[in-house]
Amino acid sequence: MASEHSLDISAKIDLQAFKDAIAQAEKEVIGRYDFKGITYEINYREKEKQLILLASSDNKLDALKDIVIGKLIKRGLSSKALNELKTEDASGGARKATYKIVDTIDAKEAKKIVAEIKNLKTKATAQIEGEHIRVKSKQIDELQKIMAAIKGMEWEAPLVFDNFR
Repeated sequence: MASEHSLDISAKIDLQAFKDAIAQAEKEVIGRYDFKGITYEINYREKEKQLILLASSDNKLDALKDIVIGKLIKRGLSSKALNELKTEDASGGARKATYKIVDTIDAKEAKKIVAEIKNLKTKATAQIEGEHIRVKSKQIDELQKIMAAIKGMEWEAPLVFDNFR
């Protein structure tokens, strides 16, 4: 039996599940009657960590975003994985939305999470280690309590709890 248990909090996303969700969204759009004969595009740029949606109008752009988010949620990914950078006019009267893919916890938010863990007044310790937060405790119950409390709060990043030992 381990003398100390740990838990990692990060914002990493399953890239394969993300790609599969995008592919499924494209398949659904192809089959939808309201997109027949309309210009649209779903462009995932892996190196830039961006998703670009292009549609003929704002309404179609919103529908496209709803489809993508629905597919992400079905794959167990948070809708917070997409952070809208800008929506702008594109050529031919179309609208273009650019989204940043959020897969890290920024330093400011990581500090807030550590502070919230300390505010819970448990005997657990939390420290920032690169792109994740490691929480350690002698009792598994404390880690579960912390996990439940952090999940119940509103955060910018899509938090993932893993390496629960």
